[in-house]
Amino acid sequence: MIPLILIRGGGDLASGVALRLYRTGFQTAILELEKPLTVRRNVAFSQAVYEGTYTLEGVTARLVSPDQLQDALDADEIPVLIDPNATILRNQFLTSPRSTFVIDGRLLKSVPEPLDTDVALHIGLGPGFCAGENCHAVIETRRGHTLGRVYWTGSAQADSGQPEGDPNRVLRAPHNGTLTAFAKIGDHLEEDQLIAEIQSENENLKSEIISPFAGILRGLIHPSVDVTKGMKIGDVDARDDPALCNLVSEKAMAIAGGVLEALVIFTNDASKREQ
Repeated sequence: MIPLILIRGGGDLASGVALRLYRTGFQTAILELEKPLTVRRNVAFSQAVYEGTYTLEGVTARLVSPDQLQDALDADEIPVLIDPNATILRNQFLTSPRSTFVIDGRLLKSVPEPLDTDVALHIGLGPGFCAGENCHAVIETRRGHTLGRVYWTGSAQADSGQPEGDPNRVLRAPHNGTLTAFAKIGDHLEEDQLIAEIQSENENLKSEIISPFAGILRGLIHPSVDVTKGMKIGDVDARDDPALCNLVSEKAMAIAGGVLEALVIFTNDASKREQ
């Protein structure tokens, strides 16, 4: 049996998982929002939703409808479907409980809604998942000695509520509105340089988003997204290396390694499952 692996979310961490699974021969598809909220768009297959196709480290993802899913797989591409509720699981012609695996890579950091269809294997990434309760296995997503570990019982570390590293690197929307960008991902920024503006539609309110320090603009949300107060909209990297904007991160690859371990154990030797 060759399983079809559905990855919910196509952001940078989920894309690292998709990339590693693709390279190791798994059939993989991504389920995304109509307007993905990805910040690190240069290393995310979710960008295919906006561009039709997107190539990351030599692997191409393509936005498709459900009836085009198999064609994309046959073309050696990663299909991307706009299907935030995973309704494809109810399509008996495309999926089946015995041969469909689900990886939830949305990083909601809260308890997810339950799947309304049984699947052979359900893997959750990070906080909100508890193996044996709302999924079969959990992958640790917090940096540290446990990053990428597989838990067949219990949960990953709880969400700290704080970004990893320098909290100033994360750019957030000060209020609801639309974003106009004045810099693009990969640009060098000086401290206090204008990156974007947020314009409120209901109030005469406009706010500037400026760089907290000198570095590279590593991520910026797509301008078509209606942002909300407090939403993460960008990321500045003090390492000032533009190459880092186009490579899947070591964190994403570590998480992908955990997913791959879980898949191999599940398909080959269930007796090796342990916390």
